Amino acid sequence: MKRHLILTATLLLVVITTQAQGPISFRDGEEVTYNLYYNWQFVWLKAGTASMSTVKKNYNGQEVYCTALTTRGSDKADQYFIMRDTLLCYYLLSDDSPADQAVTPVYYRKGAREGKRYYVDEVFYDYPSVGRQHVRQHQLTSKGKHEYREQTPKEWVYDMITMFERARGFDPTGWQKGHKIDFDMVDGHKIETVTIKYLGKSTVKADNGKKYRCLQLSYLEKEKGKLQEIVRFFVTDNDSHVPVRLDMNLRVGTAKAFLTSYKGSSSLAEVEVK
Repeated sequence: MKRHLILTATLLLVVITTQAQGPISFRDGEEVTYNLYYNWQFVWLKAGTASMSTVKKNYNGQEVYCTALTTRGSDKADQYFIMRDTLLCYYLLSDDSPADQAVTPVYYRKGAREGKRYYVDEVFYDYPSVGRQHVRQHQLTSKGKHEYREQTPKEWVYDMITMFERARGFDPTGWQKGHKIDFDMVDGHKIETVTIKYLGKSTVKADNGKKYRCLQLSYLEKEKGKLQEIVRFFVTDNDSHVPVRLDMNLRVGTAKAFLTSYKGSSSLAEVEVK
């Protein structure tokens, strides 16, 4: 994920982490939808929609959570940049596990058509012993080449979806502006250390016409040895940390995403600003 990344690489980067973790707040049946906008030569265009949903499923005889995220560009946006992405992940949740193992990833897949490129990332997670993790990575490159890797990281790693779900249980109480956190993320061909920076609180108006009290965070990656902001995002200031707005810096310009609807166990009314 460099500056060409699109919404699928950002909706899930709501990684707000601290030393303490509360119960997993996420529940079966959650659905979130967004409107996407691109800024193209100083003009804002409605670019399409995105949706994320989770249900319980059976995977290799085991009951797991399954989260799917899709983005679909509009016909007008396709004239500038084609976007057809689908992410899928299977994982387990546990309130009784250590904080860094409350989410146990099982399988991750991203199929992406971005502009003229199409590629697939897959991660298969194995657990050879208690507290140990082994990952098998597969990527179908945009040139049609299959690449495979295997790694046994010293610390647990997470893909974009399971990192987001893990973060749903964290408590940011006591954070000060400028607080930074590093974490490791895996995809089909690498494990990369990225950074989240806390920027304080703000009020954000979503595309459902409502305003919400939010935490403001910056997602940064190293480029040429320096941290560069890739995404500025806003998540609800409650236990669920639902993404309400995202501001993205892309190679082809800038983009924004605004929440349009939410269905799930969390009540967003508690963070509404009247």
